[in-house]
Amino acid sequence: MRKIKIISLMLAILLMLSLFVSCNNNTGDAETSNADTQSLETENSEVRQINGVPLEEYTIVYSAKDVDYSQRAAKYISEQIEARTQVKLEVKKDKDGFFDHEIVVGETSRDISATLNADTKGTQFAILADDNHIALEGDYFVIAAAAYFFVETYVTGEYFNAQVPKEVSIHEPIVKEAKNYIMLIGDGMGKNQTKLFEAMDAEDLPYSDGEDIFYGYLLPYQGQALTNNVKNQTTDSAAGGTALATGYKTKNYFVGKDQDGNDVQSLTELAGSLNMSTAVMSTDPAVGATPATFSAHANDRYDEEDIKATQKALQEQYGTIITCDLNYSFDKSGVKLLEKKVNDTLDKLSENENGFFMMYEEAKIDGYCHGNNLDSTFKCVVRFNQVIGIVMEYAFYNPDTFVLITADHETGALTKEGSTFKFNSGDHSSANVPIFAYGDGAEFFNDRTCSNITIPKKIASYWGVEKFGQ
Repeated sequence: MRKIKIISLMLAILLMLSLFVSCNNNTGDAETSNADTQSLETENSEVRQINGVPLEEYTIVYSAKDVDYSQRAAKYISEQIEARTQVKLEVKKDKDGFFDHEIVVGETSRDISATLNADTKGTQFAILADDNHIALEGDYFVIAAAAYFFVETYVTGEYFNAQVPKEVSIHEPIVKEAKNYIMLIGDGMGKNQTKLFEAMDAEDLPYSDGEDIFYGYLLPYQGQALTNNVKNQTTDSAAGGTALATGYKTKNYFVGKDQDGNDVQSLTELAGSLNMSTAVMSTDPAVGATPATFSAHANDRYDEEDIKATQKALQEQYGTIITCDLNYSFDKSGVKLLEKKVNDTLDKLSENENGFFMMYEEAKIDGYCHGNNLDSTFKCVVRFNQVIGIVMEYAFYNPDTFVLITADHETGALTKEGSTFKFNSGDHSSANVPIFAYGDGAEFFNDRTCSNITIPKKIASYWGVEKFGQ
């Protein structure tokens, strides 16, 4: 019996030793396997290449003919790549020579640009690659959307191995949940004012992009607004501006007040109360009707003292930026200065992580329509286009931005017969005005005819405020 117990004990010890050795061997195999896998992953993660070409071998090239949108898009791509990968790519004009591997931005002299000549519409853009090039194209400011899409889609981190299709692909801009809201108002701008490109040539104006279209028509969502005042009469700029700013129909001459003369909250004030940054910009002085309706309260649009006092209170309470009287000359230097003012304001507003609301007005369309001056009206529309381009460029690089373009009323009863335009009045008309919209929530306005007060009420609802306006 004792022998049996001893044998059993020895067998148990041998079994335990066997299990111990086996476990050690398995642990070693697992550690070796994990190490091999980790090494493989590390090797793969250290790759930075697009279509099999190391990232650092690319040069970014833009057209020497386009020193605005495409140049800025090229620089944006370079800056984003450096920020994400610590690889700095040179940015060159196409006339500076040919490079082994190129990221081509805009319509350049390269053969791939001719091949890429895709049938894009509106804000669509196109991308194409071959063995040595990656090419991006988009009309005017839409190249910014292409640049943003390229970086977000293909330069996904510090290390990546991206494949850009070697056949033409057409894309829409990336859109994110909105936190920034921009309203652009063309004072007196009806539908026919935006159609003047059909009869007049913007290339004759030194500050134009050579465009042949009002930029609003590139935006994906388009509707129109009714503009009559609270008495169902033709509105002036004060009542029309108040409707767009507050969601209240009111009497002519009233600024930021309902028909009974009570102060009503503007989008500027509402945004400020929500800790958003705010700005009011115009080519008119700050006491002009439209900028006043977004920043002041007065029983009479010509009561400058009341307007100034309430504007000062707004600035003190919410820090609202009021940058007006931007009616610079109709030349390249004047419009470049205007664009800089807009960009500087957008940069300042962007510092607020809660987002912002900005209103910009091109005020002088109205004045030239009152004078039935078709040539100067067109100059103003083209100048307005340049600001729209700057704002849309910002929206594409900051896809959490909502943009809406409209007017307070139409002026001059401008009609169009074929390619002939004719003013039929020297005053405001009750014609509907266009709405062009882009961004998160902008689809609401598509193919819709709505009251002008619907615009601010809808924007307020996007901020979570359902009870705004009348």
